[in-house]
Amino acid sequence: MSTTTTTTGTTATPAPTRALNASRTTATAARVLRQLRHDPRTIALMLVIPCLMLFLLRYVFDGSPRTFDNIGASLLGIFPLITMFLVTSIATLRERTSGTLERLLAMPLGKGDLIAGYALAFGTLAIIQSALATGLAVWFLGLDVTGSPWLLLLVALLDALLGTALGLFVSAFAASEFQAVQFMPAVIFPQLLLCGLFTPRSNMHPALEAISDVLPMSYAVDGMNEVLKHTDMTANFIRDALIVAGCALLVLGLGAATLRRRTT
Repeated sequence: MSTTTTTTGTTATPAPTRALNASRTTATAARVLRQLRHDPRTIALMLVIPCLMLFLLRYVFDGSPRTFDNIGASLLGIFPLITMFLVTSIATLRERTSGTLERLLAMPLGKGDLIAGYALAFGTLAIIQSALATGLAVWFLGLDVTGSPWLLLLVALLDALLGTALGLFVSAFAASEFQAVQFMPAVIFPQLLLCGLFTPRSNMHPALEAISDVLPMSYAVDGMNEVLKHTDMTANFIRDALIVAGCALLVLGLGAATLRRRTT
């Protein structure tokens, strides 16, 4: 390791890299949750809007409940992903533009601690969000699934965590909240169109099918469809769940690597 000699003749070594620390991560998560507690509009967006969308969708197809069964499970995973993406990207950007990130990172708090703390805080809300949406769809709106509702909940939770990771990642490239929202057509809409919600991916043009094979939302929809059609946990379901979880972890790592203290 190289050293640096100061004008006074003393030798200083670079500060050691701060490893991920559980106490710093949980303290960051607690701070974020305290802030969100005083923001009822954000809480409503995360917890109420996905349930409201499912409720409206059920009665849009009131005369054709089978249609709701066919697409309701897929949307049960897509809605949490979208809302968590929006909320997380805007909340993280607000921290940076206000100078909060700069003050936090001047303390013994690494980028990994910050990203992990945000993921833990929003992940806690994602659990609540996914449980509410799954319970509403299955036990109140009558979503007919062959498999276990707990598997639906698992995929919905993984989707919400993926949305959180994507929101944390894209916030590093936005200079304003408006720009953060503008990332949605670039990041979310292509996945929405190619995930197999509107038509089976095998029916798409081969080039589009190849693109859909590398998009995480495609595996989220596939996982939901596995629960819809099979009574037991299948190998395809395990593969889909692992891919969604792996993508979330990968994007979280990229978010920590690209996190900036301030917006230039």
